[in-house]
Amino acid sequence: MLHITPWERTALQLLANGIATREIATRLGTGEAEVESHLMTLFARLGAASRTEAVAAAVRRGLLIAD
Repeated sequence: MLHITPWERTALQLLANGIATREIATRLGTGEAEVESHLMTLFARLGAASRTEAVAAAVRRGLLIAD
């Protein structure tokens, strides 16, 4: 099973809720560039090319619970 950090789990949940990068950065207390960098790394680990694919992959792997 893929291990993700609490920060990554929170960011994925925000993505799943349709929250934009700028708002994710605000909520997590960081900059947009840092959020984008972390998300791109996470997308690669999930084998995803987009936000939608990343959320779907996270749900399939049990990293997020679909609402």
